[in-house]
Amino acid sequence: MYSVEPRSARAWQSFFAFVARQARVPLAPMELAPGAPLETLWRRDDLGCSLMCGWPWATWDTESGPRPQPLAVPVPDVAAAGHRPVYRTCIVVRDDAPFASLADLAGRRFAFTTPSSQSGYQAVRAHVAAHAVATGGHAFGTVIGPLVTPRRVVDAVLRGEADAGPLDSYWLAILEHNEPATAARLRVIESTPWTPMPLFVCAASVPPPAADALAEALCAAGTASALAEVRATLVLADVARVVPASYAVLVDRARDADARGYAVLQ
Repeated sequence: MYSVEPRSARAWQSFFAFVARQARVPLAPMELAPGAPLETLWRRDDLGCSLMCGWPWATWDTESGPRPQPLAVPVPDVAAAGHRPVYRTCIVVRDDAPFASLADLAGRRFAFTTPSSQSGYQAVRAHVAAHAVATGGHAFGTVIGPLVTPRRVVDAVLRGEADAGPLDSYWLAILEHNEPATAARLRVIESTPWTPMPLFVCAASVPPPAADALAEALCAAGTASALAEVRATLVLADVARVVPASYAVLVDRARDADARGYAVLQ
């Protein structure tokens, strides 16, 4: 999810290699094809450790299979997050675009990743619901997607294929740190409220002793001196214990948007 560019991708490989050694649980790296849905990864019964978006975790249909086990949660090294395991959606436009606020996007083209994403869809839907309903049911002119990944949202905005789009604030922080020239071409015009970060998970089939060892190793990775440079590259301040009940707020906000009659981003 947060392999934003090659440098951060290598840092995550180092991060998970440390976790595997610390936990004494063998983890084999796996690369998804570009644009492949992450849902296929989260449903693997051999999933050892991965980041997972909070929305599909909170809304998991257990009839389709057991839900992945929560292990830990990243704490972004972002001052505005207050050293909490939280993030938000940043609505971005091109830096030279004539938009200053969300209201300026009425009638414009808005990109999105996928409805199964909290940051790339659901957070925006909840955020604009009241405004959209009050102005006739539409916050934007056209929605463009699913683009699946944040990188494709960036590309669509910078190429002029979309006027604005949503970016996970942690993803954007990694982009700003490792690819500042690209980040400088984007401007945030509004952000949604803070919500719990995507969480580290493993498959439900992982035995409890191994899952516990992975959770301990993830938390150790948040402070280990050997990973100081890795955490800097990943804009990662720490790794915290996960509080599963905290993800209920995602469902609550979505239900509020539904109750307002704004079931689809538009």
